[in-house]
Amino acid sequence: MPKKKSVKKAAHRFYQQLDDIEAFLKSTRPTLSDDHLSWVHEYAILRVYREFEHLVLEAIVGAINNDTHTISATTGIEFPKHLTDEVCEYLVVRDGYLDFRGRDGLIALIRRYVPDGHYLLEAVKHSRYKRTLEQLTALRNLAAHSSAVSKRRAKSTLGLEKIGSAGAWLKTQRRIDDILIRMASFSREVGENAPY
Repeated sequence: MPKKKSVKKAAHRFYQQLDDIEAFLKSTRPTLSDDHLSWVHEYAILRVYREFEHLVLEAIVGAINNDTHTISATTGIEFPKHLTDEVCEYLVVRDGYLDFRGRDGLIALIRRYVPDGHYLLEAVKHSRYKRTLEQLTALRNLAAHSSAVSKRRAKSTLGLEKIGSAGAWLKTQRRIDDILIRMASFSREVGENAPY
């Protein structure tokens, strides 16, 4: 029998990455100028987002790989009982990469592959992660693009009149720590609910 993809392991890897990002931030805080601290926090939010995308892809692939009824239920197509990780990943990203627009876009994406009530979908939809996922996306986009559109969306998401940079906002009042804590909670929930 083919080996099942472990979403538990993917969630644990994400949790470890969050620990590494937190350790990186702690090691740099006392030695950098204010501007450089902003840069470091922008890098941190980009890393958190990148690792989160990786977790989501691994979790969707794992959901399909562990039980092809998940994708059969959403597509109406009867898939074979066993699909390789590579085939599952191709079904999700084709020849591209995982792409979604914010939390609502992520929910829509996940719904294409798993039915309502699935642990991954329920975790992303849960109200306790809504604000964090919206902040993560808005701040990542601001850090990555620093465009007028990303600035406008970040201000709207954060409820601000003005914002300088993602890093400047994240480095104050331990905001990055709050995001890391919530994302760690998210990864634990996904890992605990995943069958493998």
